[in-house]
Amino acid sequence: MTQADQEGVPRRTIFRTGAAVGAATAIGAVAHPQQAAASAQPAAAHGAPSERDLILHNGPIHTMNRRHDVVRALAIRDGRVAYAGDSLGAARRALPEHPRVVDLRGHVAIPGIIDNHNHIVLMGNRPGRHTPLENAYSVADVQRAYRARARGVPAGEFVTTIGGFHFNQFREVRLPTLAELDAALPRHPAYVSVGFSGSSATNSLGKAFFEAAGVVVGADGTIASGTQTGRATLALRQRLTPELRRRGARDAMAYALSVGVTTHLDQGAFQATGTPSDGAAHEDNYTMHLPFLELYDRGQAPVRLRINFLHMDTDPALPTLEERLRNAFPFFGDDMVRTGGIGEFIASGLGPNWLEAAKRVARAGWRAEVHSLSATDFRTEIEGFEAVHAEVSIKDLRWVVAHVPFITEDYVDRLKAVGGGLSLTGWRYLAGTGTAAGPPFRMIVDNGIHAGMSSDGMQIAPMNPFIHAYYAVTGRNALGAVVNDGQQISRREVLDLYTRDNTWFLGKADEDQLGVLEVERLGDVVVLDRDYFRVPEEEIRHVRSVLTVVGGSIVHDTGKVH
Repeated sequence: MTQADQEGVPRRTIFRTGAAVGAATAIGAVAHPQQAAASAQPAAAHGAPSERDLILHNGPIHTMNRRHDVVRALAIRDGRVAYAGDSLGAARRALPEHPRVVDLRGHVAIPGIIDNHNHIVLMGNRPGRHTPLENAYSVADVQRAYRARARGVPAGEFVTTIGGFHFNQFREVRLPTLAELDAALPRHPAYVSVGFSGSSATNSLGKAFFEAAGVVVGADGTIASGTQTGRATLALRQRLTPELRRRGARDAMAYALSVGVTTHLDQGAFQATGTPSDGAAHEDNYTMHLPFLELYDRGQAPVRLRINFLHMDTDPALPTLEERLRNAFPFFGDDMVRTGGIGEFIASGLGPNWLEAAKRVARAGWRAEVHSLSATDFRTEIEGFEAVHAEVSIKDLRWVVAHVPFITEDYVDRLKAVGGGLSLTGWRYLAGTGTAAGPPFRMIVDNGIHAGMSSDGMQIAPMNPFIHAYYAVTGRNALGAVVNDGQQISRREVLDLYTRDNTWFLGKADEDQLGVLEVERLGDVVVLDRDYFRVPEEEIRHVRSVLTVVGGSIVHDTGKVH
């Protein structure tokens, strides 16, 4: 299959596992390449060319180039930056067609934020009306968030939160009770779950549903961690329909745009290799990605998505990984959606299977990503990278170790020597204790290894980048305790990691296209509701977008600038 052939195949076909691609059972017919390219644009981009032509002016626009230039006017023509400077007149001359002009009214603008490691696909497959709780700091805050979410939602539909928060962030340091959830949602069943094997809670309407499904629910609405939470989540997931999945995907993308994240490097979904407690493993990668890919095929997906494929083979023959690598085109796609590599798991565990899997990924020329959560696993992973590199060079493949709360500089140096990079996240904001919760931001930034910011949202952490920025800048957890002292970095350094520096993780096709607002790059811009660079530290985690632009198209608009 040639590259031209690949570009004409519907995304639903191309992302199917391995040998199924191109088979007679593949979904959809071959599309014309121009049709595939057209579908890559955000929904707002269709129609007259001027709908992707835009001028922003009258506010500080941080380009995030290496000089950290700040300009007052930005022109985007046909989705790409045509002018970045201080003259509104020059911006108008760069766009002869009558573009839309937005007066920033002094608001700060930045490039669209890149999240180099998250799970937006899993977020989009959450059952119910998923409700992020990253800025809830008490049970009363949860109640307010749920009341707001339920407005306009038909009675009887579940309002849910699965992952992306922890009760440690609540003043009461516990989940809401049945009575408290009843008070917030008298007409809607509720389900709030820490995620994975964490504990959960529900209200009276939810209790009736779960008990009918065989789940044990306490009189106060509590659902025990482990098996019972897994059964509860699975019972909800079994009610998902294709349309509900597409709605969830649209909701996930809309939420991301509201917090300024325009590009996502998704780390895959669980395959059918067991029954993890979040109830997702009965579905494969394709099922989980399908609602997103359908929206991209329809031109209805307004965020940029880069997809890693997660593999958890226990069989030494590595059958699913082998099937995937036979595709032989790891960087298929376009500016809106593209495959990226293998991760954040390339095989089950870190034993001989894992090392063999890593060697096969390297031979195929794919990116690889793994994660480190403990005080020792990064050593095994980086030593494994070195062993692979001794046989097959990975110097230019951009292999990554993610999270790394406990990594040491000697191993940072070893990873840097084989061309690797580090994905950093503030997930310890929710659960970190002690005085060295990590990751060691200061050491890593000063070291000079390729590094970038991520969220790991919405599994164990919030997707909101400003929560992670707050943690990196202050070292404080959700309850305000300093847990990562001595490793704080500046606000500008965090934003570098979330924009310009994160392009390295996306691969060569994106490295000179995103992350910086300069001529010829893609026109992704976020206008903030407050000055991220100047607000008190406690306000950093409350920063939101008032206007988000992807490729010149306005895809999120609160009406506060015009």
